[in-house]
Amino acid sequence: MRHEEQGCVSLFFLHFSAFRSSRRKSQNVRLPYIQKPYQFSFGLRFALLLFRLWLLMWLPQVMCHDAKCTNNNPSIKYKSYHSGDLIIGGIISLIYMISNLITFQKNPSEELLDDPFNFMATWTYLASMELLSSHDSFIPNYRCNIHQNLVCVIAGPNSHNSRVMADILSIYKIPQLTYGSAPVIDNIIHEVFFHHMFPNEHLQIMGILQLLLHFRWIWIGLVFQENEISERFLREELIMFSQNGICFDYIKEFPTEIFSDEMGELLDNFIEIYKVIMTSTSNVVLLYSENQLMAFFRMVSSVSEVADTAVEKKDKVWILPAQMEYTSVPFQRDRSMDFIHGALSFAVSSKELLGFNRFLQMRNNVPEEKDSLSRIFWEQAFECSFSKSTLNRELGKSCTGEEKLETLPDSVFELSMTGQSYSIYNAIYVVAHALQDMLTSYSKHRAMASTGIRKRKFLNHQVWQLHHHLRKVSFNNSAGENIFFDQNGKVATGFDIINWVTFPNQSFLRIKVGKVNPSAQLESLLSLSADNIVWANLFNQSQPLSLCNDHCSLGYSKIKIEWKPFCCYKCLRCPAGKIANQTDSDDCFPCPEENYPNKDQVLCIKKHTTFLSYKEPLGITLTSVAFFFSLISTMVLGIFIKQWDTPIVKANNRNLTYSLLVVLLLSFLCTLLFVGQPDQVKCLMRQIAFGIIFSVALSCILAKTAIVVLAFMATKPGSKIRKWVGKRLANTIVLSCTLVQVTICSVWLAISPPFPDSDIHSMPEEIVLECNEGSGIMFYIVLGFMGFLAAISFTVAFLARKLPDSFNEAKFITFSMLVFCSVWVSFVPTYLSTKGKYMVAVEIFSILASAAGLLSFIFFPKCFIIVMRPDLNRKGKLIKKQN
Repeated sequence: MRHEEQGCVSLFFLHFSAFRSSRRKSQNVRLPYIQKPYQFSFGLRFALLLFRLWLLMWLPQVMCHDAKCTNNNPSIKYKSYHSGDLIIGGIISLIYMISNLITFQKNPSEELLDDPFNFMATWTYLASMELLSSHDSFIPNYRCNIHQNLVCVIAGPNSHNSRVMADILSIYKIPQLTYGSAPVIDNIIHEVFFHHMFPNEHLQIMGILQLLLHFRWIWIGLVFQENEISERFLREELIMFSQNGICFDYIKEFPTEIFSDEMGELLDNFIEIYKVIMTSTSNVVLLYSENQLMAFFRMVSSVSEVADTAVEKKDKVWILPAQMEYTSVPFQRDRSMDFIHGALSFAVSSKELLGFNRFLQMRNNVPEEKDSLSRIFWEQAFECSFSKSTLNRELGKSCTGEEKLETLPDSVFELSMTGQSYSIYNAIYVVAHALQDMLTSYSKHRAMASTGIRKRKFLNHQVWQLHHHLRKVSFNNSAGENIFFDQNGKVATGFDIINWVTFPNQSFLRIKVGKVNPSAQLESLLSLSADNIVWANLFNQSQPLSLCNDHCSLGYSKIKIEWKPFCCYKCLRCPAGKIANQTDSDDCFPCPEENYPNKDQVLCIKKHTTFLSYKEPLGITLTSVAFFFSLISTMVLGIFIKQWDTPIVKANNRNLTYSLLVVLLLSFLCTLLFVGQPDQVKCLMRQIAFGIIFSVALSCILAKTAIVVLAFMATKPGSKIRKWVGKRLANTIVLSCTLVQVTICSVWLAISPPFPDSDIHSMPEEIVLECNEGSGIMFYIVLGFMGFLAAISFTVAFLARKLPDSFNEAKFITFSMLVFCSVWVSFVPTYLSTKGKYMVAVEIFSILASAAGLLSFIFFPKCFIIVMRPDLNRKGKLIKKQN
């Protein structure tokens, strides 16, 4: 230790209870038999404390003479002491002892003395009071030696030590530094005296959560220790895992401290948990515990040897918190360590300290006899015994003093400094800096401390003020790291993420693969080098999966399975028009309007524009048919013009015949307005032209049919209808009908004219360039008026089909109108059921078919007579003789 003028700062450790491998001393000892402490409430603990104080203060055989006190009272068995003016005390769980169950067959106080290690809590109280007594005598609240000034106590690594000792030490306002997980304190006053060398546990839990999310481990197991720390974790923190999409396949509690005669029950409990872990579908296990569970955790590698589990052993990814460091017991010395291969553990962030290896070399000497703690470690580590020792005598090997720590396996003693030892190292310097700051601030009182007695009196009265200086400590340790406490009294540092790599020779490596940064935002809280992680052998060095079921592939969404956790789901194919471009998508979503899903429904593809083009087969075919019938119409018109003076051409009004042929020619040509990329002119012209042209054609047919009927009626003697037969009637019908359609079209153009548009919804993979009709109602009114004219023409022609005449044109008009009406009646449902450019094709086909029907049935018979049977093209043949 370092000596200064005002005295030396010494380390006073009282070691008891659970013997484990600390970061500075990784010891192997005997099979752990742990006692289960009484869970006292504060009031009951305090009452018990008062009773024990009263009992111990009146024990006989206690005397004090010449500043030297002696007694025969029980005291802590394994401890190490170094004298000094100022003393830092330590209460640390390091030893497992076999204890007997209290049977109440004799006075409890006698059983307590016979079996000094039956209650952890009891002996934590005893250790706390012994710190307040003289070194060599146990007299609570009394010190014979003026060189025993306790300034603080360091406790750990298990939380129950700190919680119990607070009942005693907080009465004296003694600062208490803990380097393990923070105890659950139910007394706010006690909490004031705690200074935590362990970082904020919430930061660690957030790091564990981010680690699970990083690897997408959403189906995990949880085994926790039966203590208040785990209960706080379950109560306050566990809900965050569910909120972030993580489910637990199982949650199992493991008892930690029991009487030694309950080892069989403990082993049975462990085997049941082992079976659950091995049969689980989750590949990740979060083991939320403290050090004392590590020895049992190591039994995973050999549990099949102690019991017939009938369960196949499987590799798992173990996630260990920082408060659970590696430890072992002697019977595990030669056992395989492959159980921890590939595990990920959290550790208090640490750095390599200069001179640490030299410090270990200085510890290679055989411990002094008064250092009982170090001697028992030496015996257990090197499997030897000292001459006066009763331990390991069956080995028949004496400790020579030439044993070297560096020869011990890593599983027994680690040469590197790890998290908890780094915390202890920093804790010592925190106290040293706080003392220096406190003594410096009171330098004006140094004259008052001219003697040791006055100095002791001053320190005793002022030790509670050390809390203020501890809180504001800030210094750089020998590794260059700044050490200070945050506003909650916890050391402001983070956690390292360690990957465990084991080897057959019982050696292992701790590889630092990540860090949890306390000053970072949540999204950058975790930094991880995943490529450097060595996984368990089962996973063939590929990142393990831990899911309730297989991932839903791209193009599928998750569907919850009833009665199972939300992490368990089925996969359902995305409906048409939607995609899922991530695995395990909660839902499928549609593509933007300008895109469409690919075949596998995993990505959106840009839609291509389309329209009925002159270059595609459909457009070429329809255009060719239009030109063909236009040519036929022109030829028929030429024939009729050439034969203008023949009886057939003259019959039924020659001018109506020429007009009808011209209109039919235009109807074939107007289909060209429907082919090609739509523009403003085409959109305005095509439906208007189609409506007016066909209205003229139908009005001409109606006029021809009406003339046939009136002509027959006019031949009767005394008929007054003769004066209606002639051009005036035909012109009136044609003009009036055409005028109505023109009026309808004008209104259409005035209120909502057609315009170029694009249809992105009708076709899943195309953006259809089309003409928007503007007003659908006006479009159907135009069609409706044409249907009205067609219906009248058909009716009149049908009624006149049997009029006596050798060439009755009404018969052919009837057939032509039947075709016309059939085409346009079927047009409406067909038009409404088609999409994209095929709607345009349906309308073109209807125009061509109906116009071709009129041309064929009305004019082809006449052309046949004109061309093939000119002998019938005589006036005499046109009048049917009456019998």
